Amino acid sequence: MVTVDDVRRVAGPLPRSTEHLIHDRVKFRVGQIVYVAFSRDETMMGFAFPKEERAALIESEPAKFEMPSVSDQRFNWVEARTAALDEEEMRELVLEAWRMVVPKRVAAAYFETL
Repeated sequence: MVTVDDVRRVAGPLPRSTEHLIHDRVKFRVGQIVYVAFSRDETMMGFAFPKEERAALIESEPAKFEMPSVSDQRFNWVEARTAALDEEEMRELVLEAWRMVVPKRVAAAYFETL
């Protein structure tokens, strides 16, 4: 099971990433753009994900991933059950979500250092 602390260890050091507590929900942002957010009870983790690939991801593992709320479906966003994620998969999802919202040159510079 993935926790907020696990995500914090991945998202915290990312360039331009900041953590915020908004309406009792932990959110990670670049500027004003949220790229990872937890439900209040921390059982769900929402993350930036391309809309055009969303249905395929959800269909591939419906016990793990689900559509965002109707109001959030206009965004590039997917929800995942934290109990179903392992740390390696979470790391990949967080890094890809961050890459979607940060300037390309910032992401390129970061991944060159890995």
